[in-house]
Amino acid sequence: MLSPDHILRSLLPRRFSLIQKLTVLTGTVVVLFMTLFAWVNINNLQKLLVNNTVRDLDNLAATIIRMTHDQMQLDNRGLVYRMIDEVANRPGIERIRLINRNGTIVHSTVADEIGSMLDTKAVHCDLCHKPGKTLFRPPLEERSRFFKLPDGRQVMGLAKAIPNEPSCSTASCHIHTGSGKVLGVVDIIVSLDVLKADLASYRNRIILLTILLIILLGASLTFFTLHLVNRPVNELLRHTTMLAQGKLDCEMIPTSNDELGELMRSFQLMTNNLRQARNDLEEWGRTLEEKVKERSEQLQRMQMQLVHTEKLASLGELVAGIAHEINNPLSGILIFSSLAAKDKRLDPALKGDLETISSEAQRCAGIVKGLLEFARDYQPKRTVCNINQVLLDSLRLVECQSVFQNVAIMRQLGSDLPEIMADQNQLKQVFINIFINAGQAMQDQKRGELQIITRAHREPDDGVVITISDSGCGVPEEQLGKLFDPFFTTKGTGGTGLGLSVSYGIIQAHGGTIKAESDQGMGMTFSIWLPRCAEGVQPVINGQSLLA
Repeated sequence: MLSPDHILRSLLPRRFSLIQKLTVLTGTVVVLFMTLFAWVNINNLQKLLVNNTVRDLDNLAATIIRMTHDQMQLDNRGLVYRMIDEVANRPGIERIRLINRNGTIVHSTVADEIGSMLDTKAVHCDLCHKPGKTLFRPPLEERSRFFKLPDGRQVMGLAKAIPNEPSCSTASCHIHTGSGKVLGVVDIIVSLDVLKADLASYRNRIILLTILLIILLGASLTFFTLHLVNRPVNELLRHTTMLAQGKLDCEMIPTSNDELGELMRSFQLMTNNLRQARNDLEEWGRTLEEKVKERSEQLQRMQMQLVHTEKLASLGELVAGIAHEINNPLSGILIFSSLAAKDKRLDPALKGDLETISSEAQRCAGIVKGLLEFARDYQPKRTVCNINQVLLDSLRLVECQSVFQNVAIMRQLGSDLPEIMADQNQLKQVFINIFINAGQAMQDQKRGELQIITRAHREPDDGVVITISDSGCGVPEEQLGKLFDPFFTTKGTGGTGLGLSVSYGIIQAHGGTIKAESDQGMGMTFSIWLPRCAEGVQPVINGQSLLA
């Protein structure tokens, strides 16, 4: 018993494959065009055979007229009639008749019709016997006619006029009047059986050739369609079916370099991309927990760095308070050391010691003043300044720290530097950060070297270039591009990773550039370029214009 699904499938229209559709369509087109070609060819051949037969009959009639001309002038009718009868014995000729100008059959190879009168009003006689124009010469095609004999056989007849030549009217044997142009006609009737047989034979050959060509063309089209179209399409269908089933590891090799081959390559590329995307998703799924853990650790480190940064900010405020408190006793030391140095009761041998106390106290006061200025909360203020002075002020704040104990500081400060427009406190922050990083990188060395170079930069942009180099341990090449990233540090838990990032932002805000170069084990070099002060800007010191 058939299942409902089987019955339903049997009722639905059958799905034809692509090769079947192409074969049916191309076969139909080929059959139609080949049939049309055969029909046109057979019709043209039929016309050609008829025209050739008409010309042959016309030539035969002309031959009979020329052959009997002399005998007709001698009035040797018996010989003329025998000659006509001899010609009529040729295969395919049904009868030959001589018809005078009055329509009387004077001789015929069919004896029964000799002496009978033809109707000049008949269709085949109307060509030469139209009213007002008797016995004129119609064209060759119009002188042929097709009709059936009483026994049902189809024949073709052709009539050719016998001209009334001058010799015909002057002959001694018989006399014709010279007024007429035509003496009569030679009417030749031939059977169409041979013509039909030839035409049927040719038609059969044409039909067989057409069928053979249709078979060959159909087989060729089917073969090439299978090879060039059906095979790539089946491969694409197989590939898409596997993709629909989730089998993304399938491979498809293009079978050609045409559009279908390009489509197959595109499908394979899409498959590769889908497989890569699936692998990436699976990899993300496998490593998601690890990535979440890693991100959480990064967030914790960032939070700790922010807390450390907040501690540093608080420490800066504390240092500012301590510096302010230290400033009061320093002022007393300076005052009393100056008064003691001017006292006449002072032993001259102690005067040098008091001057040393006074100069060292002044140096301490300068350091305290720099710390207060650096730690003070203020609004950025750009003034015209000399970069050498900013570097020296920054260096004075850090050179006494323990990390510089075994470091030789080399200064090569240019003397012809253009002035720049900058916030001195922000630039000090940049230089101090670089100096401290350099000192920490060299603190384990017996003899370190910090080199500071300034020079004018003329082309292509005017400004100053500051180069700060150390002989420390350097930075690996893979970490060099991350130095200015926020929270990136090479000091482990001892750094915040914000110093160079903030320095990069300060230099960028001043319209300059900062670059870092390093060879691991060979030290670190920072190159800073700052643009020169624009023309027409008045120098300002401590908020007061020098030209005011």
